[in-house]
Amino acid sequence: MTYAEFLQSKQCKVVSSGFEKPRENMNQHMFDWQKDIAYWALKKGRAALFEDCGLGKTLQQLEWAQSVCDYTERPVLIVAPLAVAEQTRHEGEKFGYQVSVCRTQNDVLDGINITNYEMLSHFDASKFTGVVLDESSILKNFTSKTRTQIIEMFRDTPYKLSCTATPSPNDYMELGNQAEFLGVMSRTEMLATYFIHDGSNTSKWRLKGHAEDRFWSWVAEWAVVLTSPADLGYSGEGYNLPQLNTVEHLVEPGTKSMDGNLTLFTKTAQTLSERREARRNSLDERCEEAAEIVKTDAGQWLVWCDLNDESSKLKTLIPGAVEIRGSDTPQDKADRLRGFTDGSIRVLVTKPSIAGFGLNWQGCHNMIFVGLSDSYEMMYQAIRRCYRFGQVNTVNVHIVTSTAEGAVRENIERKERQRADMTAEMVRHTKEILRKEIRGTTRDVIEYNPQVEMKIPAWLIA
Repeated sequence: MTYAEFLQSKQCKVVSSGFEKPRENMNQHMFDWQKDIAYWALKKGRAALFEDCGLGKTLQQLEWAQSVCDYTERPVLIVAPLAVAEQTRHEGEKFGYQVSVCRTQNDVLDGINITNYEMLSHFDASKFTGVVLDESSILKNFTSKTRTQIIEMFRDTPYKLSCTATPSPNDYMELGNQAEFLGVMSRTEMLATYFIHDGSNTSKWRLKGHAEDRFWSWVAEWAVVLTSPADLGYSGEGYNLPQLNTVEHLVEPGTKSMDGNLTLFTKTAQTLSERREARRNSLDERCEEAAEIVKTDAGQWLVWCDLNDESSKLKTLIPGAVEIRGSDTPQDKADRLRGFTDGSIRVLVTKPSIAGFGLNWQGCHNMIFVGLSDSYEMMYQAIRRCYRFGQVNTVNVHIVTSTAEGAVRENIERKERQRADMTAEMVRHTKEILRKEIRGTTRDVIEYNPQVEMKIPAWLIA
């Protein structure tokens, strides 16, 4: 073996384990680029779709799931956030798929089945030939019980599809969890192969300088990273979103300091616990400001809060507001979310952790964050419920904070820059590889534009 052959043998390769389905046999409602991605994902057998909000992941995952059902003649399970199951069933009907919403294994039928992450313990993974994770960013926390349950439960499932708008915006480690779920490589192996501890801080990892291109080449073998069809050389027409207006409203908190004593001057919170305390001290002022903002527009409003006390007060202050709390029954949550979707509810008050993932609310273009948590992903996903493909109006995002919460806004903006940088890096490194993988090699044809009329000789005509 030559040294070049030795190096070649050490490269990580993802072996395709799927099957091919002709594009002409796929759902007629799919765009050509969506068919190409579905074809690629089916051929891979185990793949991830990191596509931005509004690019039609639901249609692609339904086509993938139906194709696996037809090929294996066994059922497929889609796992989704609360209330997304009913929305997916409705989308399935629109595009010609039959989707069964299930709460336990006894509800499972032949074909496509869907349940919520909260109900996953009531199912037997061995009964399914394929699994789809909708909003798979649930895997981001490598220490979470849900992440471990999902990976272990579907370890032997032959066909897997992972779908999310973006992996974690400020941490590459989620990619390791995604790869481990798909059976491509364990998170530990990924870290050992491509990453190194960042100095003396052993909890921080960074890409090895010489391994950066190799790492992204490896990711491109099992994941599509897409912010627009134009990233892969398709037409991006129709995917330019309308304007997004972000308006910040600052309120003065009450006269008590963070330690409960009266004070003349507002102290800016620095630590996480201080920010939480500052948020509580300004609760009344922020809720009253939010209620006044809602009065400025008679259309639908999404009011995002972070505390139960905020939710209760907002419901009291805003006429006709409907509240969704974590303690509500799954059925009550689903009914209220459906009511906001169909327009029968004008103002919805809830938390991003409850309704910030997977739902399509292009009919609404006004929202308020009554304070900010430190989770950038929550805010990003919450905004994308309305700011997505199909939105025709300018989306107005109001952020109500107190003057004592200065560090929160800076933290969110820092994470936004990190997300943008990471996404751009992922697209830059993977788009050329994915163009070849997904679109294949095409032949350039130079159009012939004749300038002189051709005359056929008489003897040739004869």
